[in-house]
Amino acid sequence: MHKNLIAASLVIAGSAIIITSLFAQDETPEHDTQLLGGQTTIFNDTANAFGQPAPGLDRWEELFFFVGNSFFNMNWVQAPASTTARDGLGPFFSSRSCAGCHFKDGRGRAPEFAGESPTGLVVLLSMMERDITGAQFPDENYGGQFSIHALEGIEPEGDIRIEYEEVAGEYPDGTSYSLRHPTYVLENLNYGELHPEIMVSPRVANQIIGMGLLEAIPEETILSYADPNDRNDDGISGRPNLVWDVLNNRQEIGRFGWKANQPTMLQQTAAAFNGDMGITTALFPEQNCGEPQQDCLDAISGGDPDVEISDDDLLKTVLYASSLAVPAQHNADDPQIQLGRELFEQVNCTGCHIPQLETGIHPTIPALSNQIIHPYTDLLLHDMGDDLADGRNDFVANGNEWRTPPLWGIGLFETVNGHTNYLHDGRARNLEEAILWHGGEAASSREAFMSLTAEERDALIAFLKSL
Repeated sequence: MHKNLIAASLVIAGSAIIITSLFAQDETPEHDTQLLGGQTTIFNDTANAFGQPAPGLDRWEELFFFVGNSFFNMNWVQAPASTTARDGLGPFFSSRSCAGCHFKDGRGRAPEFAGESPTGLVVLLSMMERDITGAQFPDENYGGQFSIHALEGIEPEGDIRIEYEEVAGEYPDGTSYSLRHPTYVLENLNYGELHPEIMVSPRVANQIIGMGLLEAIPEETILSYADPNDRNDDGISGRPNLVWDVLNNRQEIGRFGWKANQPTMLQQTAAAFNGDMGITTALFPEQNCGEPQQDCLDAISGGDPDVEISDDDLLKTVLYASSLAVPAQHNADDPQIQLGRELFEQVNCTGCHIPQLETGIHPTIPALSNQIIHPYTDLLLHDMGDDLADGRNDFVANGNEWRTPPLWGIGLFETVNGHTNYLHDGRARNLEEAILWHGGEAASSREAFMSLTAEERDALIAFLKSL
C-alpha cells in the first residue's frame, strides 16, 4: 500500500517537477523582512488571511490546491452499510472535518468555561512504555486519543471538562496580572477506567500556514541550532525530536505538532485524519479502538475498510495544507513595532524563535524552494518549565519539552478565529499571558520582559501582533 502512495505522490508532483525551471530567477528580489514567507508571502489581513494559496504555484498545483481544500472542508459522514464509497467517519472522532478544528485554516480554542464543548482541542493518551519505533503505547481501553464523539449507536469515550484557577502575579513595577491555570478532567468514561499511570496531553489545533516552507528547511539547518548540552552556556539547550517515519520505515527529525512528533506533512495529515476523524489511510489503516470497545471494533467502515480516503485524495489534501500562504507582517514601519522588534531580540526571545531561515528544495512544490523566510522558530524541543508541562513523553520529547511554535500569523488569530488564546492548550488569553507562562529555558527571557517598562512591554507585544 505504501508503494501505491509513493506512486500517487509522483503523479501529483509530476507537473511540479517538470516546471521547476520556470521559477528560476536571474535576479533575486531585494530581501524584505516583512515578507515572512519569502516570495510566497501574501498581503492579506482579512478573516480569510490563512486560506490563500502561495504565490508561484503552477496551474496544476492550483487546481489540486482547490480540490484539496474541498477535502479539508468536507464534513465526513457515516457510510451506509451498502455503500462502496470511501466515506466513513469514525467510529470515534473529535471533529467531522479538518476545518472543524482548523477553522479558516487557523487555530482552535479551548473551552472558556466548564460544560462548553472544545473547539479544536484534543486530548492524547499514552503510557510510559514504548514500542519498537520509539512511540509510547496507548491506553489499553481508550487508545491514543480520547474521543468525545461517536457514530450513532456507539457510546463516545466520555467527556472533557476543564477547570480554571486564577493565579495572581505582579511585575517589578507594581503592575498586577493574573494567569489561568487549567485542570483537565476526563469524565463519564464509558469503557472502564483509564490506566492509573496514563499520561494525558491536551493540545489545541494550530494555524497551518507555511507548513510546506517548514518542511523544506534542510535538516542540517535545524541541527545547527541544537545545543542539547548547552555548550555555549546561554541557558538554552534545544534538541530535535526523533520520530518514526511510517512511509519510509525509519527514524527522522520531527517538525510538526506541538512536540514535533510528526516528520512530514504527509504523515501529519494522515495522522490527523485517523486520530481526529477516524478516517483510515494507507499510512494508518487501523481505527483508534481500545480492546473493550467492541462496538467500535464492529463498526462498518465505508468502502475499503483499510483505506477510507484514497492515496490520491490524501495527497491533494497534503498539497493544500502544504501550500497555504503566509501573510506579510503588517505596520512594520510603525515606530512602536520597530522598538518592539529590538526588544524582542534584546530579551533573547530570538534564542528559540529564530527570525530568519532559508528553505532548501521542496520535494514536490518548487515555489517553496530556496526561500528566505521569517517563521520565528527553530523547530527544536525546549524545556518550558514545570508550569507548562503536560507530563507526557512523545518519542524523545519529555513532559516538559515543547517545539518552538512559529510566530507568523499570531497577530491575526482574533481576525481569523475570533479569539486571542495561545499556547499548546489555549490557556493564555492574550500574548502577554503567553509570555508570562514561559519557564525553563525561557525563564530568563520572561524575567527580562517583566523588567521592561510598561511602554516597552506594550511595544514588544505590538511587534508580535504585527506578525
